[in-house]
Amino acid sequence: MRTIPSSELIINDDGSIFHLHLHPEQLADTVILVGDPGRVALVASFFERQECNVSNREFNTVTGYYKGKRMTVLSTGIGIGNIDISVTELDALANIDFTTRQVKPQLRQLTLVRLGTSGAIQPDIKVGEAVFSRMSVGFDGLLNYYKGRNEVCNLEYEQAFMKHTGWSDLLPKPYFAVADPTLFELFKDSTREGITIAAPGFYAPQGRWVRLEPADPQLNAKIESFEHEGHRITNFEMEGSALAGLASLMGHRAATICTIIAQRIALDACTDYKPFVKRMIGMALDKLATL
Repeated sequence: MRTIPSSELIINDDGSIFHLHLHPEQLADTVILVGDPGRVALVASFFERQECNVSNREFNTVTGYYKGKRMTVLSTGIGIGNIDISVTELDALANIDFTTRQVKPQLRQLTLVRLGTSGAIQPDIKVGEAVFSRMSVGFDGLLNYYKGRNEVCNLEYEQAFMKHTGWSDLLPKPYFAVADPTLFELFKDSTREGITIAAPGFYAPQGRWVRLEPADPQLNAKIESFEHEGHRITNFEMEGSALAGLASLMGHRAATICTIIAQRIALDACTDYKPFVKRMIGMALDKLATL
């Protein structure tokens, strides 16, 4: 059995994982992921009691109990790179023996649900709605670095999308990572089903033009007009594809739900979106407490 070198899995002197600073016993099987470190306190305010509160860099973590179910809430910060760190270290906490540095003989399955904010790119999706990302489209290329990516992606959608958009060879090949089907069933009566793009940036990768012009100013229009098997691209965010893809490769259940806070077609945005986010959090916690 492979022993993982210390350079590949860094464990701090106190026995915690390198970036998250968590110990294995501090991690619950159900994990809420949020981008904003400040949102951890909002989610944790729903808990009846808390057992640990850990912070390092942008990674804030609280583990506690909601309706008797043990849950962890973790902030990842913004971007795909931080999801690569967070999901890998969460899996290590669950499935690596830190003493032997070997994979445990019995693997533990985590349920990972990202609760984020997003911008809609279809005119019928309204600010305040919650969108469940049935598929997440990675514009970042992260999953292409991992063996087995084809087994957890919808290759038919990938080919149709690249053909429709005339995808540039200068860009990373997009991947369509699929959310866990049991989580879709759990949330389908409280969310809108969607296909969500996870962009590697907030500005040009999402079609925004401030001073630097996007390489393809028509890319958003092509994205909006894409349709395959009756499904459309619904919204933009920045993390969901890596979460869905990595979790699938590792055998965990994962999904992304985002509150819509901007309407890209109407060129409108809502900066006072906390009530919408709070409603999404309450709904998600109630659902996850039943698992």
